[in-house]
Amino acid sequence: MAEPTDPKPPRERRRRVLKGASIVGGVNDSVVQCTVRDMHEHGALLIIPMEAFIPTTFLLYVPIDRIGYRAKLRWRRHDRCGVSFSGTEPKPPWLYG
Repeated sequence: MAEPTDPKPPRERRRRVLKGASIVGGVNDSVVQCTVRDMHEHGALLIIPMEAFIPTTFLLYVPIDRIGYRAKLRWRRHDRCGVSFSGTEPKPPWLYG
């Protein structure tokens, strides 16, 4: 009889949201506007311009939350990307909003 394999842990439930945000990072701390669609404690789904360059790691600043999330790009397809969070930090003082 075959031994049962360990089942994958359940995916974290994401809250559907609609929040404006800014991706801060890359060359000269460039800023790309985006929309947060799904969000949970450890990551989010972002809607981004298809032509935008998104760095591997960046600060995702969400003005309505007044929080900057240290983010890592996990995947990207067309105008959507998934990111994971590794912590928070304050908004850069030079960033408008």
